[in-house]
Amino acid sequence: MSKTWWNALLVSPVLFGGTLAAGESALGSETSTITKLVQRPVAEISVAAIQDNHAKNAEDEISQLSTKPSPAASQPPSVAVTPIQNLVASETANVLEQIEQYSDEGGADSLEQVTNVSQLRDVSPGDWAFEALRNLVERYGCIAGYPDGTYRGNRALTRYEFAAGLNACLQQIERILTSSGEGFVTRQDLEALQRLVQEFQTELATLGTRVDTLEGRVAFLEDHQFSTTTKLRGEVSFSASGAFGDEKADGSGEQVEDNIVLDYRTRLFFETSFTGKDLLVTRLDALNTIPFGPGEDDNPNVTGTSMTRLAFDEGTNNSVRIGKLFYRFSVGETAESHESEEEEHGHGHGHGHGAPEGAKLSFVIDAVGGEFNENFANFNEFFSEELTGAISRFGRFNPIYYQGLEGTGASLTYNFSDALSLSVGYLAPNASDPSEKNALFDGSYAAIGQLSFDLSDRVGLGLTYVRAYYPGGQVVVSGETGSELANVPFGEDTATSADHFGVSARFRISPAFSLSGWAGLTRAHAKNDGFNDGVLVSKGDDATIFNWAVTLALPDLGSEGSLLGFIVGQPPKVTDNDIGLEDGDTSWHLEAQYRYQLTDNIALNPGVLVILNPEHNNNNDTIWVGTLRTIFEF
Repeated sequence: MSKTWWNALLVSPVLFGGTLAAGESALGSETSTITKLVQRPVAEISVAAIQDNHAKNAEDEISQLSTKPSPAASQPPSVAVTPIQNLVASETANVLEQIEQYSDEGGADSLEQVTNVSQLRDVSPGDWAFEALRNLVERYGCIAGYPDGTYRGNRALTRYEFAAGLNACLQQIERILTSSGEGFVTRQDLEALQRLVQEFQTELATLGTRVDTLEGRVAFLEDHQFSTTTKLRGEVSFSASGAFGDEKADGSGEQVEDNIVLDYRTRLFFETSFTGKDLLVTRLDALNTIPFGPGEDDNPNVTGTSMTRLAFDEGTNNSVRIGKLFYRFSVGETAESHESEEEEHGHGHGHGHGAPEGAKLSFVIDAVGGEFNENFANFNEFFSEELTGAISRFGRFNPIYYQGLEGTGASLTYNFSDALSLSVGYLAPNASDPSEKNALFDGSYAAIGQLSFDLSDRVGLGLTYVRAYYPGGQVVVSGETGSELANVPFGEDTATSADHFGVSARFRISPAFSLSGWAGLTRAHAKNDGFNDGVLVSKGDDATIFNWAVTLALPDLGSEGSLLGFIVGQPPKVTDNDIGLEDGDTSWHLEAQYRYQLTDNIALNPGVLVILNPEHNNNNDTIWVGTLRTIFEF
């Protein structure tokens, strides 16, 4: 909005006063006086018209407008015409004085200044100004912000909201005045508009000042933005961690590797949107963390059990790789979401990457690093993130979501309403490998279906089923969270399929107190004959595996964004097995952490994990894992 228009806006009462005066010429009175009054302000207000070559001069525009028939031509003016010189001098001085009061927002007494201005009352539907502006809106189509062109029913408006609407009408009528016969402004409307401008001149002027400032900030951001379509986001953490205990849980009699290690993880997210309703994410990873586990994939045997693995223990040997690549898009909106948007309120239900709030149908195509827990709701919102959630791998969510981890595939979520959704998906961890027992459909895969019930902001429930298959040499039935037997119930070389059933729930007792939990049941099936620890396995043998957990979160404790959390549960345990190998005892998973948000971008996160009876064996010593993370997000 040009400074010329805002300067003109300050003397717009002059324009309408002059226009009314010109209307008097149709009655044959005070012609010479009116001509003198009109000449000076017209030269100021008609700059835009002159620049657009729509008229030779403003005097002709006003005189042509005033000679057109008007329903009020026979009526005497209801608003007195103020002499131009006096109006300009007095109103401009008054406006500048009040603008200085409004604009001094940084001063110590700025709040007092504002509250002492008696004009800062809301404009209610019963006020004359409200009805006057409504008539202008209906007659000239000034406001198109809402679909029905109204002020959203009969609610009261703040004076700044009202001034924004009045400014829109001023601009519309200015276009009519500076055009060549494109519209017609009645004398009564000019009178009403003059009175409105005089009443709200302070808000109009302050609005102009703020718009100029905003335009400057937008221009700066446009000059310095990373991309017009892509946002860059980053995560970095440094962790000092160590495992403590006597003997490892694998029966080797070796001591737990209890040296303190310092590791890091860096992730850069490139988030691109082409339509505003889609999202393309490319994530670059550089990690050097070694799992505190039994020693697999060339990793050292630290504790002899997967129960002690941390949430952030992936590694890339310090090299940069594409850790995640997916594209999400949605179609349509739910009726409830559309209504809530119109009412300018609503809530989210944690549908992850797969279901943007309000989308009727959403799709996710995972090219690299697909995870079901990110595509669908997992109902453990305070602990599910690798960087800022639980410190343990098991404590993040029901292990059912680890099936097909870091795979390639697709997912979709259909929202019947804000309260009910259906999600289905498919992931294959080795989809890019065309060799036997790999690829998109010939190797390991997981297919998921989930019903999510978001009963309110406070209560949610999920019912989940996963069908998974693991070729020999790729068996990880429990997502490397439970006992060794729970991960390979029939041995590493026996192809295994599994039916996983899970129920998850959350209950937000209060803004400062949230409970979540899950229970998972797995039925594993041997797909070929083989051996496990010298025991014969026959095709068709079955095993039953069970796990559960309860989490407690106290968000914003100590500072906004901070979190105190506790997790208690039983990692996956083989409760029945046709080959006779079962977990005889019960392990307990105990976890506590506190993430203290130092600033918006930096947090300190100490935490401790305790595994009682590791590997579901009372003869194994308790193992402790402690960590101190420093988390940077930008």
